[in-house]
Amino acid sequence: MSTAKQKILIVDDEPDILELIEYNLKKEGYQVHLAHNGQEAVAEAKKVLPDLIVLDIMMPKMDGIEACRIMRTMPEFKNTFMVFLTARSEEYSEIAGFNVGADDYIAKPIKPRALVSRINAILRRNAGTEEVSDNKLEVGDLVIDRESYLVYQNGNKVVLAKKEFELLYLLASKPGKVYTREVILKNIWEDSVVVTNRTIDVHIRKLREKLGENYVSTVKGVGYKFEYL
Repeated sequence: MSTAKQKILIVDDEPDILELIEYNLKKEGYQVHLAHNGQEAVAEAKKVLPDLIVLDIMMPKMDGIEACRIMRTMPEFKNTFMVFLTARSEEYSEIAGFNVGADDYIAKPIKPRALVSRINAILRRNAGTEEVSDNKLEVGDLVIDRESYLVYQNGNKVVLAKKEFELLYLLASKPGKVYTREVILKNIWEDSVVVTNRTIDVHIRKLREKLGENYVSTVKGVGYKFEYL
């Protein structure tokens, strides 16, 4: 995969961290832009329109969570990958990040080779998903036909209930992206006032029973993602 035209914005208030990440990503062929806090991140992102943004969480003026939340409300960043970089290991900070639209999480201290490999993988996430038409996805050995509400697995038809299908289509539309339970509820059960997290868990279990265990992964305390194993 050529990285020459892919732009990455790195946001951190520690100059040494910025220098380390910038050096390693430039070696990989990425165009790298820098910001030192959340306010600078939003302004710089508007100028350069990066493909991926790496945000530290704890920063002065505006933290990474707030910067991500603001950018996710802007149409130009709807499909931009957002990755949090932080030394904090508390589960609540990860949940907060995913709740505002983060795609992934990278922990400090930074290991340059691992960081580059993770970023390469994130930017390749949609490469395995082919949108055959406006209503059909092909990912791995699955064909997901939204028009007929049918799934074909290795050419064999799999019949899903309506909400099971909608849940699968949502997750498979962005392989590797973690969808929080709140986001799933909003997208799949928006008009219902009686649905709980337990309802989502039951539908995930039914998908696994019908398709196998190799498609939907659980991210503990956060939600689910499509990941063909």
